[in-house]
Amino acid sequence: MSEPAQRQPDKEGAEKKAMREAVLRMALTSEARQRLANVKMVRPDLSSSIEEYVIQLASSGRLKKALDDEQVKQMLASLQEKKREIKIRRV
Repeated sequence: MSEPAQRQPDKEGAEKKAMREAVLRMALTSEARQRLANVKMVRPDLSSSIEEYVIQLASSGRLKKALDDEQVKQMLASLQEKKREIKIRRV
């Protein structure tokens, strides 16, 4: 495969990532972005689902102002409640 053909998907991926970052920068306050970055280190799946939801809200125009840290905390809590916790008791 030629070199320019290999770089094309990388370039598209970088552009897509840059667009996501731009939308998140507008849709979240700096504290909320920092919290998501911290969550991403521990639970990347949870962080990406919050990011997708925020991007959908912003894209559809349902986001009136930037989400703050408290709102992101509430989103994280609501997603974590859905997870079933399994406890093993030893007898």
